[in-house]
Amino acid sequence: MEPLLILTTLPDVASAEKLAHALIESRAAACVNVLAPCRSIYRWEGAVETAEEIPLLIKTTRAAYPLVEEIVRVQHPYDVPELIAIPITHGLPAYLGWLATETDKHD
Repeated sequence: MEPLLILTTLPDVASAEKLAHALIESRAAACVNVLAPCRSIYRWEGAVETAEEIPLLIKTTRAAYPLVEEIVRVQHPYDVPELIAIPITHGLPAYLGWLATETDKHD
């Protein structure tokens, strides 16, 4: 089992919670943290933009990543959503075991 931490941002709490529920209900993720709003500054289509966004921390596995990506592509309101996966190299064994159990249909 290869655990991952996936980052994405959404434009509002409603869309963030909807995506979080879809990921959990499909067992694509074991846990999704919906964080407090943050201010993002980025370049889009040649212009510097500033937006308030809701970050999500998605805990899953490499095997479940394709389903996470599919759900994000379908439900995310942005044309090009942020979707960054970071390998989890260390963690409390009991937590990582729980993560594996909650996403086990993908391993």
